Amino acid sequence: MTSRLIFAATALFAVVGPASAQSDPIKLPYWASISVDEARMRKGPSPDVPVIWEYRRKDLPVKVVARFETWRKIEDPDGTQGWMAARLLSRTRTAIVTGEIRPLREAASASAAVAYRAEPGVVGRITECADGWCRFDVKGRSGWIQTDHIWGD
Repeated sequence: MTSRLIFAATALFAVVGPASAQSDPIKLPYWASISVDEARMRKGPSPDVPVIWEYRRKDLPVKVVARFETWRKIEDPDGTQGWMAARLLSRTRTAIVTGEIRPLREAASASAAVAYRAEPGVVGRITECADGWCRFDVKGRSGWIQTDHIWGD
């Protein structure tokens, strides 16, 4: 009787455990963004482990590279990896301008007129991407930017 009870409990844990760890159906890795004004990255998936970094930049793009229960292992634009509570992240697609001042063009073409220019570090929302270009919106000012000029595409 005892062995059946242990087996049944083990079987239940085996069925419930992985499902809760994999409740996020999106295939890894995927892009996300920080959804709050202040968020902490930790060494491990627990509020009891040390903080590696504190972010104070809502909409900063991050790459989700692993999941554990309600935690996501992320990579930031500088390549730093650590764990963040999933509730602090959004699926809103954003990107950050890299390198030097980059043109935002009126169409997805290197020959299109320049609508705006964006400095390195500017964060904007992405609404669509195709053929090496993304539609990039920074507080209502939008244009097309080449994907190799941003991180988060």
